[in-house]
Amino acid sequence: MCVPACTSCCREKGFVYLSEENLRRAAAFLRLTPAAFERKYVYRTKHLLRFRKPRGAQCHFLREQGCAIHPVKPAQCRAFPFWPELVADRAEWNATAAYCPGIGCGPPVPIETVHRIATEMRESYPGVYDS
Repeated sequence: MCVPACTSCCREKGFVYLSEENLRRAAAFLRLTPAAFERKYVYRTKHLLRFRKPRGAQCHFLREQGCAIHPVKPAQCRAFPFWPELVADRAEWNATAAYCPGIGCGPPVPIETVHRIATEMRESYPGVYDS
């Protein structure tokens, strides 16, 4: 589970994908219309939405003190590190543990919880996790 005030995963290279619901919630949190939020922060393709990356950073919402949209952060962020591709592959899990101080820390997470989170992630992003 996450270590308080840790943003290590946010600093890793990659994209943060969004569902339509993630977009609406983040827009409302920032008091923007979904269209205004999308114009400013989102890159849309035919099958996927993802945050645009600011120059020289990984995420527009990463601050020194943490995530500026933490209460409404995307499912991908909430699910980390229990992403399907990490849960299914011990080598990937171990590679992630090299930068994630929460892996192997704290009380054990029941396997049912891990699988539920991974399933929610898969269902939130069907464009990423095509069957």
